[in-house]
Amino acid sequence: MNRKTAPAARQKGIPAETKKQLLYYMKLTRDIEYRIERVLYRQGKIVGGVYVGRGQEAISVGTGMLMRENDVVAPTHRDMGIFLIRGISPRRIIAQYMGRKTGVTGGKDGNMHMGDLKHNIIAFVSHLGDNVPVAAGAALAFTMRGEDRVVFCYSGEGATSRGDWHEGVNFAAVHKLPVVFFINNNQYAYSTPVSLQMPVENVADRAPAYGIPGEVVDGNDVLAVYESARRAADWARSGKGPCLVEYKTFRMTGHSAHDDAGYVPKELLEEWKGKDPIERLERHMLGEGEITNDELTRMASEITAIVDDAVDWADKSPFPDPEDALKGVYFEER
Repeated sequence: MNRKTAPAARQKGIPAETKKQLLYYMKLTRDIEYRIERVLYRQGKIVGGVYVGRGQEAISVGTGMLMRENDVVAPTHRDMGIFLIRGISPRRIIAQYMGRKTGVTGGKDGNMHMGDLKHNIIAFVSHLGDNVPVAAGAALAFTMRGEDRVVFCYSGEGATSRGDWHEGVNFAAVHKLPVVFFINNNQYAYSTPVSLQMPVENVADRAPAYGIPGEVVDGNDVLAVYESARRAADWARSGKGPCLVEYKTFRMTGHSAHDDAGYVPKELLEEWKGKDPIERLERHMLGEGEITNDELTRMASEITAIVDDAVDWADKSPFPDPEDALKGVYFEER
């Protein structure tokens, strides 16, 4: 793996059908998150914090498509596409946010703090960066068992300033564990810009300090993301140890639904609006004759119907019983 990605080394080897899947999941991700952040939250049907990845969908979708069924993933709060690709239904996701019994956590949470080991998804918690040593531990288990499995671990650039992030990466590097570290560099850790977080130009510049390869990729080009994820997964599966891939992107919304992002210069938002990953892939596919406007219209209608159904189903789902709060908390004899 090289530290930098050559712009020419992309797109040609990806089949049109795969591109359609990438487009579908990016659009489904955005529609679900729009409904969560801009509709249900504002209707008071979701309480607490709501965090979305608008403008960053290419990262979770482009990397998620390269995972094998038995691989394990440790996502963050802006990786909705991972849950969809791994098989968590839109119904269960909406029910999760609405705190219903039919949600992923059975109503114990109303946010992105969800996981499902049946789908090999490690649940995310709020202490950003602490999923890194957990991912390294899972990769160690695979190595000790001799299993051909890879862990895909996600962090924002802000999390890379935490001690547990460095400890986890260092441990994985020392033991040459099969884990890929994806960095979602969306330029702001809440309201702190990258320039006030670290003195290096790229997070990937830190990779050589651990003796692992690092790569910087355009995180708003889903085709470049997809190909970089393939390289990273192949590297980890080859027994060479971990690698780090940094995706440059931008958070096209506040840190959470209650944050108006007034600290972000308007010209930056306008600049990155022109790099929208969904629109970029649509333009590319239309230009290559790989999709038609009619197909795009049908895809949009299908996605709207799926999200409408998910919201209706979740809204009719029951809240958990009070005694459910104690289930799954303590060890229970079988």
